Amino acid sequence: MIKKVITSKPACLSLLIFFALAFSAFQTVPQRLSSIILTNEQLIIKPVRFYIDDVEDELNSHEPVALLVSQVKGLPPQTYTTDLKDGPVLSFKRFIAASLPRNTALSPIVIGLKKISIKEMAQANNRVEGHVAVIFSFYLRKGDDDKVYLADYSGSAVYNRDAGQIQYIEPVLRKVLVNGLIYINTWVGQQSGNNIKLAKKVEVSFSDYADQTEGDSIYYSNKRPLIWADFRGIPPVSKYSAEVFPVLGYDQRAELANGVIKLHLTLKACLPKSAAWVKSNSRSDYTLNHEQRHFDIVKLAAEHFKNEIAGSNLLPDTYEGIVNVKYLDAYREMTDMQMQYDKETSHGIDTAEQERWNAKIDKELKELRIK
Repeated sequence: MIKKVITSKPACLSLLIFFALAFSAFQTVPQRLSSIILTNEQLIIKPVRFYIDDVEDELNSHEPVALLVSQVKGLPPQTYTTDLKDGPVLSFKRFIAASLPRNTALSPIVIGLKKISIKEMAQANNRVEGHVAVIFSFYLRKGDDDKVYLADYSGSAVYNRDAGQIQYIEPVLRKVLVNGLIYINTWVGQQSGNNIKLAKKVEVSFSDYADQTEGDSIYYSNKRPLIWADFRGIPPVSKYSAEVFPVLGYDQRAELANGVIKLHLTLKACLPKSAAWVKSNSRSDYTLNHEQRHFDIVKLAAEHFKNEIAGSNLLPDTYEGIVNVKYLDAYREMTDMQMQYDKETSHGIDTAEQERWNAKIDKELKELRIK
């Protein structure tokens, strides 16, 4: 009789074969990042002059930011794309909110995100080389829809990793992004005292121009009234006895000191002698007074201009436009007042009206402490 011997594989051997096959199958699946998540960190920089108000999308392309390599040793490398979680703009904005203090009493700076790129290339011996590139533009916010360009930042880094070490990608990218924040913090610190774009306020002062040596132009002074010798122009054919052509101008000088624009305006109430004329038979005190009042009106317009500027809320980015508008308003006021004066006095013929205008002008000059 022949005995049939039945043998069986031990259970432990079957499990060993199963795990070996499973491990072999796992090794053929390369590691991949489904998305890049920036890790929040408390940065060493503490901005004292600004805060990041927003991150805006200025990207030329909205394709995924990363072209990465995945590889299992002994197998050909594969490339794939992935992105920052929720997109680069929102991801960076969230990182800044968690990592930088936000003091809205400081100057608001906007980051224009122009580029975030990670590109990897397979190397020998299961190695991967990565290139990170980031470009920002920085702006100072001036109201809801207005920004002033400040500076650009361009940062880059190169790293080399083992094909299986995908955890090294995010820290390199984060470092380049943080370097951009360090850059603008340093830039603002260096520029805040001498860059007019970063000025906090405008302080204005005034003076009246006076020639050291009088030439053809007479600059208004209550100590220097007109005299007939000032009328050097040749009289034209005219029904009037005399005429002057005073004008109003100003010089502007601006200096930046400790973040404050020191604006100085020098007013020029001017009368050219060569443009003033009088007929030889008209040199009376009455006629000279009439012409002097034309010069006084220019001075009144200059003082009104000063008062308008002093009462305006001048801001660093708009003060020049406001000064120009106020000057044009003053010049228009001066011209209208000159015309009204001549019309109501009939160019000095109506003595009663002339006396009324004399009193009116003297009263305002006195109130302005000019007379």
